[in-house]
Formats: sequence, C-alpha cells, structure tokens
Amino acid sequence: MKIYADHAATTRLDDRAYEAMCPFLKGEYGNASQLYSFAREPKKALKKARETIASCIGAGPSEIVFTSGGTESDNWALKGTMMFRKGGVITSAIEHHAILHSCKTLERLGRSVKYLPVSSSGVVTPATLIKNLSEEVKLVSIMYANNEIGTIQPIRELARISHQHGTIFHTDAVQAVGHLPINVKEDEVDLLSASAHKFNGPKGIGFLYIRKGVKLDSYADGGGQEYGLRAGTENIAGIIGMATALETSCNLMQERTAHIISLEKHLLNELSAFGLDFIRNGDKQHIPGNISLSFRNADGEALLHRLDLMGISVSTGSACNSTSTELSHVIEAIGLPNEYAFGTIRISLGYENTLEEIEMIANALRTILSA
Repeated sequence: MKIYADHAATTRLDDRAYEAMCPFLKGEYGNASQLYSFAREPKKALKKARETIASCIGAGPSEIVFTSGGTESDNWALKGTMMFRKGGVITSAIEHHAILHSCKTLERLGRSVKYLPVSSSGVVTPATLIKNLSEEVKLVSIMYANNEIGTIQPIRELARISHQHGTIFHTDAVQAVGHLPINVKEDEVDLLSASAHKFNGPKGIGFLYIRKGVKLDSYADGGGQEYGLRAGTENIAGIIGMATALETSCNLMQERTAHIISLEKHLLNELSAFGLDFIRNGDKQHIPGNISLSFRNADGEALLHRLDLMGISVSTGSACNSTSTELSHVIEAIGLPNEYAFGTIRISLGYENTLEEIEMIANALRTILSA
C-alpha cells in the first residue's frame, strides 16, 4: 500500500480538471490569438477561465496574468517591480527559494535587500516590518503561508503597513491559494503568486495577480499576449485545468479542511500517545495538514528514506549532501535546538488521505524511532 503525504510538494490532478482539459488538448487546439473561427472556442475558454480564477480570489479578470507556475510568478513579481525602480526590497528569512534567489539577483543588480527575522513559530511580526521600513524601500514580499512549517502570516496587516509607507506589497501565496479563503482586495495585496499543481491542477501553469494600477515590467516580449505583459502562445488546456481545479477547491474548501484537520489531530494524538519526543513546528495559524515535526536526536533524512521503504512519501526539513548536513533555512530561522532540528520531517496531508493511512504513518514512525 502506497501512502502519499507530501501534498505541499504537489497534488494529484483533479478528475474534473483533467476532463475539462481534454477537449483543448486534441479537438479544440486552436491558437486563441488568431482571428479565424477555429480560435473562437479556445478564446472563449481563456476568457471564462480568467473570470473564474479572478472570482475565486476577489480580483478583476484583467488583474489575472497566466504564468508557468509559482516560481515564474515570484521571479516576475520581484524583478518586474524593481527593474525600473531604484530602492530596496524587504522580505523574510523563511521565504521560498524562488523569492530568496530572486532577491540575490536583485542584490547583484545593485538593489538592497533586508531579510526579516521571524518568531520561533515562523511569524513576521508587524512590529518587525515597521522597524525596517523606510522611504528607500519600494517592495515588500512576504509569503502568505510557509511551505515547510505551514505558518500563516498576518498578510492583511503587513500589507496595510507597507502601503502606509508607500510601498508595493507582494505575497507568495502558492501554499495558500485553494486551501485558504483569499480576497486580494480585503487583504490589500498588490501582487500575488499562485501555482496550479498545489491545488490539484496541472503542473506547469500558474498565475500572477497584478492589482490594477501597479506598474510591472513585462516578463517576455513578443506577440503581445496577456495584455502585452507575457508574450507566448497561451497554454489553454493548462489554464482550463487550473481554473477548474481552483473553483472545485474553493467550493469544497470547508468540507476538505474539516477532514484534513481531523486527520492532523489524530496523527498528533497518536504520536503523543506513543510517547515519542518531538516538537510540532509552526504557528497555531497554519495551513491545514501541513505538519512539520522535529524528533529529538533523530535524522530527518534517514526518517524520510525509512518511511519511503515502507511505502510512505513525506518530505524532510533538512537538506543533506555528501560532504555536510545543513539545516533548512526555515528550521534555522525559527531557532530550533539542534537535538530536534536535524530530526525534522514534513507530513502534508490532502483531502484524499484516510484515517487508516494516518494510523499507518504513526505506527511506522513509532517502529522506526523505537528501534
């Protein structure tokens, strides 16, 4: 029996999304940018998908621009904003590498970057942001929810503070879209990144929300698609699949969340009942089912491989190579004691996981850690 418990990494393509994609992979394969009648259906589908996605996050259709995924959206948000602006960027120490590496590129181009520390639960506090803001800062980028420990940031307050200082606010919401109720207008964000395969859509497609009025340098020049901001023939099938998956996720969010939270509680109760010595990382406000666990005097990499041999797929909070073992930058940033930090794994549950699978995961961990 195979147990998949790494939904923060990727998710299975939703059946409805797959079925919605199929006609645009073979029959309706026309180029939506063309003027003849064969382009009519793809063009209509593209328009409808943009409207669907916009409605799911409280945006206007013209504020949604399609990308190849979260990494491109993050790169574009940062580099596109700062390409024609002098000044600095503020981000956090626990961002995804798509943000952190983009910031390093901006530093090489002469932009200053501040990396804000986080609390022991992985929260960027409003006070920390206020302390570091200045007239020189032109962009603040703080992730909506962390991919490793699941912590949800106080985005609305952070965005409001940024705007009070005349600063553009971007959020990497790759882990949050489709799993949390999001309204970009109420959250007051200017830019938001999302990726379809995190909410049961296809891989290789995502979007960037760009608030009307925000000036962003184009990502790719060419045929003028996506309002002249990102040239290239649209991935109609991928876009349709993403829109269908997101609409489904939003419609079933409450039901799925309740199920996932019940599984999460059961797993933690089982591990505690077994007497295992571990720390649950992250904040009380976290993505449902994102469970970062650090076991005392254990090896996270070894745990991952042992679980894999038992047919259980999870992720680890540390990265190892042949010459050294390095802590994840997120685990390091929250200041976890070394005796726990190196024993970190991430179990991320989805709506398809079952109670039986949770009990098997718990029993597997007890077997490994008690050996």
